[in-house]
Amino acid sequence: EDRDLIPDPEELREQDEEETLYTRRRRRRRSKSSDDANSASSQEESSDYTNANEDDLTSRRSRKQQYIDEITDIEGSTRLEAKRQRRRDNRRERSRQNLLMEQDFLARRENVERLMVVRERDRHTQISVIEDNILVEHYVSDIQEVATVGNIYLGRIQNVLPSMEAAFVDIGQARNGVLYAGEVNWDMARLEGQPRRIELAFKSGDPVLVQVTKDPIGHKGARLTSQVTLAGRFLVLVPSGGMTGVSRKLSDRERSRLRAIVSKIAPKDMGVIIRTAADGASEESIEKDLDSLVKQWERIEAKREEYLHGKRPKLLQGEPDVAIRVVRDIFNDDFQKLIVEGEGVRQRIDEYLEMMAPDLRSKVEYWDPAEHEGKDVFDKWQIDSQLRKGMERQVYLPAGGSIVIDRTEAMTTIDVNTGRFIGRGKSLEETVTRCNLEASEEIARQLRLRDIGGMVMIDYVDMVMPANRDLVLRRLLECLARDRTKHQVAEVTSLGLVQMTRKRVGQGLVEAFSEECPTCKGRGFILHDEPTVSSEYADPYALKGGDPFVKTNKYGHGSATEQPAPVKQQGSSAEVRAKLARIAAASVITDAAHKYEEETQYSNFLNSDKESVSSKADETGETADAGETAETSEVAETSEADKTSEELIENNLEDTTQEIAGYTSEQPAQEPAQEPTQDATQETTQETTQETTENDDCASE
Repeated sequence: EDRDLIPDPEELREQDEEETLYTRRRRRRRSKSSDDANSASSQEESSDYTNANEDDLTSRRSRKQQYIDEITDIEGSTRLEAKRQRRRDNRRERSRQNLLMEQDFLARRENVERLMVVRERDRHTQISVIEDNILVEHYVSDIQEVATVGNIYLGRIQNVLPSMEAAFVDIGQARNGVLYAGEVNWDMARLEGQPRRIELAFKSGDPVLVQVTKDPIGHKGARLTSQVTLAGRFLVLVPSGGMTGVSRKLSDRERSRLRAIVSKIAPKDMGVIIRTAADGASEESIEKDLDSLVKQWERIEAKREEYLHGKRPKLLQGEPDVAIRVVRDIFNDDFQKLIVEGEGVRQRIDEYLEMMAPDLRSKVEYWDPAEHEGKDVFDKWQIDSQLRKGMERQVYLPAGGSIVIDRTEAMTTIDVNTGRFIGRGKSLEETVTRCNLEASEEIARQLRLRDIGGMVMIDYVDMVMPANRDLVLRRLLECLARDRTKHQVAEVTSLGLVQMTRKRVGQGLVEAFSEECPTCKGRGFILHDEPTVSSEYADPYALKGGDPFVKTNKYGHGSATEQPAPVKQQGSSAEVRAKLARIAAASVITDAAHKYEEETQYSNFLNSDKESVSSKADETGETADAGETAETSEVAETSEADKTSEELIENNLEDTTQEIAGYTSEQPAQEPAQEPTQDATQETTQETTQETTENDDCASE
């Protein structure tokens, strides 16, 4: 410690050099200031005066006023500017990402065995997509439900909010739809050089052609857009656009081939988007799909002109039910089979495939429960059990780890835990990385299965090496490549979190199979008027909050809580006890009958010996005397055997009556239930005594 107090000579030298440099700089500044003092004296006085005034003004203003002064406004629409920024960010990310090679594309699509299972039961239709015998997507709909996503309405503007840059549109539903400025078709607005603001484009009561993009969720109405699109099997028609787009999930060679085909047949004033399902489609099928979409748009235009001057909103075109939409959007050559249970949904699918895709009808199979011993089509692939696991909060990984999924109003959080996974690697970094890689595959599956939309935050187990973080992120992107819903994955944040967004389309799997708890209103806990904190918890961490999802004896207040009294079984009814008594008595009677048969056989054997002895006694008197003595002895033995049989029967009856009495004493007292048991026992004892007396008479005779 004393040595540490002695200064180092090298440190002293460095301090001396710094002091000399500082003094030289000060001398130079003084010389310069003295030379320029006369010329700049007036300017310094004026600047000091202005700075003093500014300081006084800032000191007088409050913090709120200073904060308001720093806000910068945007020229035009805020939503349009945000849309432009998102497009710029997407372009930068696409330029950073490597181009998808054709061999990678083919390997990704051919190495998976895909099946589609459709079941129609009662009022609901359920469609499941299975990849390698694992459930990855599930769709549920009510047969009588009116589909809204994709519907085209001629609505009426109810009111316009310039501050929110949104307009509320009446489309004939319980709640008005919302049309934001970023979803307005400005070519049809005819502003003629005016800025693109929604209050200038629409007024209350104006008719507007809109299409539903999102279903009503919670307290929010349906999301609308005036940029109408018509979806087909291979193409998407954009009547208000003139651009041709191709899906990025296709290879470069296929993209160029399809773009060349569409450029020949596409209308001049309309845009066309080529879907992923068009991979390998022929030119004739693409042209047929485009012609049907153009005819649909012509019918919509005719209806619009017909109902344009009406006062009520009108549905111009509705989307088909969920089964037809899923078959149209997903079912293609990549699927091996389409298994259908239900006659009604089978007819609808056959009619659609016969009209739009006749080449896929050979893959459709009908499931008849009568031919499979009454088994449901979901039982073969255990879809119901996989659905129950998909709705749980915690999902366990095959190696022992787990992921925890929580949904909030703002986002969905996913936490990765190692759990029982200890690994076999050389270091902790390798063990953690393997757990994160396995979790990435399961997270991608759960996002598709639960149809989670909005912002998603993934908290992986902390990794030290940047190369491992990139490996986990790349694995997540590869697994999400099978997801047809639009998504975007950001880089890993400074806290080790992965941010991503996924388009919210439906209500989700959990919402389709659940309802809000009426007690806690969906919060997951019950509030009390008085505090529930106690120092007598068995869990020492429960006093400071602990884990809210770990069960403790919080309401027992103490580790030595009294055990609850064992619940007594409810007493049986009088009929049940009477049957038990009859069964017990019948068992006793059968046992006595078996014993009596054995005794009668033995007595018959003795009688036969007696007759032989008496016949011989007639010949000789000496033998007669011996036969009489033997007969008397045998009769005595048979009488003794009869007595012993009577005693056995009486003992068995006493044992059974005692057992029945003990059984009834254990049951709770019931007055009407005791009488039939006593009567039954008396009847059985009387019957047994009568049978024994008859047997004794027979034996004596």
